[in-house]
Amino acid sequence: MDLYMMNCELLATCSALGYLEGETYHREPDCLESVKDLIRYLRHEDDTRDIRQQLGAGQILQNDLLPIIIQHSQEKQLFDACIRLMVNLTQPALLCFGKVPDDSAFRHHFLQIVSYLQAYKQAFANEKVFGVLSEKLYNLLQMEWEQREEEDNLLIERILLLVRNVLHIPADPYEEKTVDDDASIHDKLLWAMHMSGMDDLLKFLASAPSEQQWSLHVLEVISLMFRDQTPEQLVSAGQSRSVQEKQKDAQELEVLRQKEIAEKRSRVLQRGSRHSRFGGSYVVQGLKSLGDKDVIYHKGLHNFKNYSHDMGKAVRRVPKRRQRARDPENCRRSALNVRLFLREFCIDFLENCYNRLMYLVKDGLLREKAQQHDETYYLWALAFFMGFNRSHNFRMDLVSETMSIRTFHYIERNLTNYYEMMLTDRKEATSWARRMHLALKAYRELLMTVNEMDHSRDDNIRQSASVIKSNIFYLMEYREIFLTLLRKFDETKQPRSFLKDLVEAAHLFLRMLERFCKGRNNLVVQRKRVKKKRSKGKRRSGPAVDSSPEALEQCWQVVSEELKATGFQLSESVTEGTVLFDAASEVPLEEQRAEAMVRIQDALLAKQGPEALALIRAAREVWPEGDVFGAADVVAEEELELLKQILFANLPRPATTEPVEEEEEVGEGEEEEEIESVRVSEAEFNFLDYIKRFASPNILQPYLLLLKSYNQNSTHTNHCIVRMLHRVAVDLKMDALLFQLSVFCLFNKILCDPAATAYKELVTFAKFVLNRFFALAARNNKAYVELLFWKNVGAVREMTEGYSKEEDKQESKKRVTWSSEEEAELGKLYLEHRDSGDADVVETLLPILSNPSWTRRQVVQQLVNLGLVDSVKDLKKQSRKGTRIVLWTEDQELELQTLFEEFSESDDILGNILKKITAKRSRARVVDKLLSLGLVSDRKELYKKRRPRAAGKSSGMTEDEFFSDLAGDTQNDPSDEEEEEE
Repeated sequence: MDLYMMNCELLATCSALGYLEGETYHREPDCLESVKDLIRYLRHEDDTRDIRQQLGAGQILQNDLLPIIIQHSQEKQLFDACIRLMVNLTQPALLCFGKVPDDSAFRHHFLQIVSYLQAYKQAFANEKVFGVLSEKLYNLLQMEWEQREEEDNLLIERILLLVRNVLHIPADPYEEKTVDDDASIHDKLLWAMHMSGMDDLLKFLASAPSEQQWSLHVLEVISLMFRDQTPEQLVSAGQSRSVQEKQKDAQELEVLRQKEIAEKRSRVLQRGSRHSRFGGSYVVQGLKSLGDKDVIYHKGLHNFKNYSHDMGKAVRRVPKRRQRARDPENCRRSALNVRLFLREFCIDFLENCYNRLMYLVKDGLLREKAQQHDETYYLWALAFFMGFNRSHNFRMDLVSETMSIRTFHYIERNLTNYYEMMLTDRKEATSWARRMHLALKAYRELLMTVNEMDHSRDDNIRQSASVIKSNIFYLMEYREIFLTLLRKFDETKQPRSFLKDLVEAAHLFLRMLERFCKGRNNLVVQRKRVKKKRSKGKRRSGPAVDSSPEALEQCWQVVSEELKATGFQLSESVTEGTVLFDAASEVPLEEQRAEAMVRIQDALLAKQGPEALALIRAAREVWPEGDVFGAADVVAEEELELLKQILFANLPRPATTEPVEEEEEVGEGEEEEEIESVRVSEAEFNFLDYIKRFASPNILQPYLLLLKSYNQNSTHTNHCIVRMLHRVAVDLKMDALLFQLSVFCLFNKILCDPAATAYKELVTFAKFVLNRFFALAARNNKAYVELLFWKNVGAVREMTEGYSKEEDKQESKKRVTWSSEEEAELGKLYLEHRDSGDADVVETLLPILSNPSWTRRQVVQQLVNLGLVDSVKDLKKQSRKGTRIVLWTEDQELELQTLFEEFSESDDILGNILKKITAKRSRARVVDKLLSLGLVSDRKELYKKRRPRAAGKSSGMTEDEFFSDLAGDTQNDPSDEEEEEE
């Protein structure tokens, strides 16, 4: 942004700050007010962050604010205001815009602010600036906690935030084109912090008991300080190279030398002793062109081995959503003096601060005192400092706070949460994948530390490692996490570095588990199974008692005599626990009333007269309308008669649920509901059975994807890949899983590599798999076709042991052969029950067929073969929750109106409509449509109409009939009035 485009008011405010003359800054009298005005302007900037851009273009921070805090730090108010302003100006561009803008104009503003921030970072790489900040922070920390004012705590927090913001600024790759061991701007910033003593103040804040409120700020600053470092580089800083490092460098040089020799040899073979300006033209026999003729090749024969039909074609652009996720920038090696100071910082931090700081941070995270995603700093610190401790004179007591089962559980829970969020929050999937990578690194470091403990000379440490291993191997979650992550690996969201760490962590876990199992005869582990159950409701007519009229009469005599003997008086123990109505229940009022009636009848059938009397009196108070349970001034004789009517009534009862296993078939007319339950059990662990779960194309494909970059992988990474493939191909004898064309192309690339001698393990394994394939191809002439497909375990077994035999096919054909009599029986029964209105005709036919061995699939297939139905889909098993037809067409509405007019005078309007309607629908759908069309005004108009029965008989009185009878409706002439039933 051009400085001359700055807003005039903003320019005047900046001019009122002061001016720099040589090394001296002369501030204006209104300097403090001008700084406050700039803070106020930043509050009201627009979406393009125009004020921030103008201040960056004017270099206000470099030319005014930094000189002010250096030369006028004794003026408290001015210093506080400048710190506030710089915290605002240096906040990350991502916080200003919320995310990286997609719009090109806003992206330009975003990049412009990033460039200004990079200029700020270069200005802060000054020992004088950090000297002033360190001195001010030191003076504030010298004060006792009780003596500090609110402004002092705010200033401490703002100084920490300012340091955090400056360290967070990314490097400019175009400006900082430095090599390893050269000082970058970040290194200069770290050196300025070290020379000013800021690093010692950070260690004090991390270890002092009175400063625990700054724990998260300190951890965030430390994580940004070590952003470009790795534990291994810091451990080896200033030390002579080990034998392993020398061997590694020699091996890399040998690989480069072999490649160079091979390239020289190929160039010599390509050029003849005499150059020809004409390459010539050749006909390639056996290789067809686009037509039917052979390919004509117009170049030299030495280039023919690289020929492809794709030569000369434009490379297809890969869509953005399918592009591979990019790896973060590789960590560069800082200057030696910076690495040495950081190494000493790590040693002091581990000895004095690590355990306490990690405890405080973990406590803040669990109590939700931190901000969102602050747990990522905890995960980074755990992986980094535990890795440093493991590589530098391993001491278990320095990292004891994070070496526990609780830590394993916390990281596993976060790892699972990040994985689920990556699948659901697709817009932020890349961010969730980065967080998941941090959690994976922490999980791997925990495993590596446990493995290091297992090789310790101290018996107590080895015993602790054994306890931890027995816990993580016992629980199913820790064994399943690697299978899940490998199976769901997505190269468009997760970079290659994530896959590398995942493969190495899985290799370590399997190696530890295998060694743990070898020392034990039997290992018991936890197993969880998700079991699906179906609850089926069966109608029951009442309790399991004799409901014959004679038994009811005998029961009534016992109850009536008991009530008369008590004089219809109830004790407090009977009336206290009588509760029939629950206002908080979701059950409708009418259903609760019906349940109350059933409870009264159950009490009478159990010959509990006083309880039944208490229930009916409680129900009378709850439902007084209509005198259903008797009038308020009812006498004892009327109550006795009312109880007798309830006893002899045939009341509808609710369905009782009875769980059955998923394999059991549910009978016709019963309601189904699937219920998932997790069943936890213990089982003896078999390591080979666990490895079999890795024998799947979905899990092996990520390994082979990483193997494609074998020349970029480390020796350990290639070993982890080959070891897993060896477990599958040799230990499980499933080498046919690797018989795939893309895998063979990769093996061919490895074998043809000029530096193949450096990959002896890969070459040996590739030759083994190829020899096994050609041995199989000699027996199975279809093996070459099988190369085109990924295979599961069943296909591998068929490929190696032989495909299905003809005898088995003939036997299977005999089993499904239908005789002419059976076909005639099936056709006759289907035609009889096709229009019966059953939801599933096939379920109706299965129990009545003469041959009970027919399965549903065989019956459906035979109906299609006979031409009785057009497709298997026509007989698809319907859900019992109702039909799927929802929308009504105009013709269907007209048909419904016609049927309603036709049966409006019948006793069962709804039943007749359901039988005759063409598009079969549920009862509820038809009732709702009749109401919406205005053909009926109340659902009760559609109830089946019957003539009432005499009260008190047990021959089928319904609930509504009984309520109407009790209310006095049956006093009228039954020929003039009709009763309703749902």
